[in-house]
Amino acid sequence: MSDLIRYINAAEYEFAVINGGNVVLDFYSTECPPCEALAAKFEPLSEIYGLDVKFLKIFRQENRELAQKLGVSSSPTLLFFKDGEMVGERLSGGIKRSDVVRNLESLLSKERAEVLRTRVKPVQSQYDVVVVGAGPAGLATAIYTAQAKLKTLVIDKELPGGQVKVTHLVSNYPGFSEPISGYMLMHQMSEQARAAGAEFRTAVDVTSIDLVNKEIVIDGYETVRARKIVIATGSSPRFLGVKGEREYRGQGISYCATCDAKYYEGKDVVVIGGGNSAIEESLFITKFARSVTVVHQFDKLQANKTAQAMAFANPKITFVFEHEPREFVKEGASVRRVVVEDLKTHELKSIECDGVFIFAGMSPNIDELAPFFVLDQWGYVKTDSNSRTNIPDVYAVGDVASKSFRQITTAVSDGTVAAIAVSRELEAA
Repeated sequence: MSDLIRYINAAEYEFAVINGGNVVLDFYSTECPPCEALAAKFEPLSEIYGLDVKFLKIFRQENRELAQKLGVSSSPTLLFFKDGEMVGERLSGGIKRSDVVRNLESLLSKERAEVLRTRVKPVQSQYDVVVVGAGPAGLATAIYTAQAKLKTLVIDKELPGGQVKVTHLVSNYPGFSEPISGYMLMHQMSEQARAAGAEFRTAVDVTSIDLVNKEIVIDGYETVRARKIVIATGSSPRFLGVKGEREYRGQGISYCATCDAKYYEGKDVVVIGGGNSAIEESLFITKFARSVTVVHQFDKLQANKTAQAMAFANPKITFVFEHEPREFVKEGASVRRVVVEDLKTHELKSIECDGVFIFAGMSPNIDELAPFFVLDQWGYVKTDSNSRTNIPDVYAVGDVASKSFRQITTAVSDGTVAAIAVSRELEAA
């Protein structure tokens, strides 16, 4: 631990913070993966900014009254103070280095911030395997390569877990007779990778990736070189941009009927969309739900004719054509209403429900890397039977790869296959 970081308690708060000049205060907890991810950034930043800003840490659970007074309800939470006044942003969860730096420099003069920035020293590191993405595919890869005694690094722009960490319950993952929360499943998987020896850089900014030379720059200053790179960046739902959608994901809003339909036994569900996925998944949801209301922006469905015929014949399914959602309203623990707009009259009305499924399509998370890969017609990365891409020593696994089905189990399978292939190739090298 840096000598420039000090631990305080509530009794010391007024002297250390209110009368402390420039201060950054970290409310942390034990057994807290986001806290561990922040600690790896907090300490080196204290070595750069610690003579101009006090770096303080306080254990949230033992100082609950102070935490509540300051509105701190989760760990980690970073608060910034200047001459006793709270300033800047309140940072919590998966905190990025760039966000911390921005708020630290807001406490200083522009000139002083520029001087301190010159003290950031470039760092270089070498690994056998670098896995980009910490969802189930990336974590499975890391477990296998780390257990094979390969020096393994996992990089993710967010905290480990991918989409699964915001899944309410997972009930079809082998080995769990009772449903397990997506967060806990991914937590256990990431801890297994750590125990095997894998290292992590999470909640980071990936500045650049050079797949040909196998170099990845993190947070603008650390260059990581690898013998093999595994791309496990997954895919993301195409968001509608409707009020409440992102906030209530996993709280009554889902993008996967296979994952979550079983939790709506005897309940009323709204489905947004009219393509193949929306209609086929609506038919699946009717195995559980009492009713399914399909809201579609056009006056006819875009799904294949067979699925349409089955949906129109299903007494559980009703259709609201030429309407779009404008807001998802949460009441209690879950979304209970969808506000929709009639696109002809612009009238707003509410549809009562117990949950919402959105099927507006998915997009692979490859961004600027797309031009380097051979892709299928939907933009996913083509691979061979061992998850190799067209780029030597670069693999793609999980939802970013071209495949028929995208589930946690298929992602883990991809990671396993790639890891074994990587291990054998490095052993033979």
